[in-house]
Amino acid sequence: MNKHFSTIALVSLLSLLSLLSLFVGTVQAQSDQQIRSDLQKKVGPTTKIKSVSPSPITGIYEVLVGNEIFYTDSNSKYLIQGEIIEIATGKNITEQKQADLNRIKWSELNPSNALKVVRGNGGRQLAVFSDPNCGYCKRLEKSLQQLDNVTIYTYLIPILSADSAQKSKQIWCSADPQKTYIDWMINGIAPSGKSDCTTPLDKNMAFAKTYGVTGTPTLFFTDGSRFPGAVQITDIEKKFSSLK
Repeated sequence: MNKHFSTIALVSLLSLLSLLSLFVGTVQAQSDQQIRSDLQKKVGPTTKIKSVSPSPITGIYEVLVGNEIFYTDSNSKYLIQGEIIEIATGKNITEQKQADLNRIKWSELNPSNALKVVRGNGGRQLAVFSDPNCGYCKRLEKSLQQLDNVTIYTYLIPILSADSAQKSKQIWCSADPQKTYIDWMINGIAPSGKSDCTTPLDKNMAFAKTYGVTGTPTLFFTDGSRFPGAVQITDIEKKFSSLK
């Protein structure tokens, strides 16, 4: 076969494949949009669908509502709530996607808006969003005392009550905010004193709203991953180990 002809044929084939790929991608995008539009009409305007995209299962589509994951069929007849697990590997695909959705950029956290404690070499870093009247936060704080070689940043977000806001202000405005916080959370010594200093509470609340931090405690690690609730110390250590 003529070498020149072979080169032309190869270029033509690659061009055709590229156009075919573009066509398939366009058709898929139109299909996704159609399903999203149909489903949006059915669930009503109060439920805002962020996106619809193919799932690993043929004919099943992933539906993103806020940071919540659902699934639907190609006719948007059913809305499925549950997890997709790949049997061969045991991988929980839904859980992994949820973790990615909940991830933040560690660099977007402002350390100056947090209480800070350093133990040992302080090499490991952890951010905790906490309400001073949160019982689970108090339980977590007691567990965190077991950690060494760590830097812990505590961002106060008074979401539970007006008293939470008052305590948060008194903690921040005290001579030693970190000590005052620990005295309250672990030893039950209520904060007192002034509460009229400049605080970062509004900034912390705004950050929490932007990133969907709706409960306390919520922990973040340097890779941006999020752990909600009073996490066991063993799970925290395991996460730190995975970051090495």
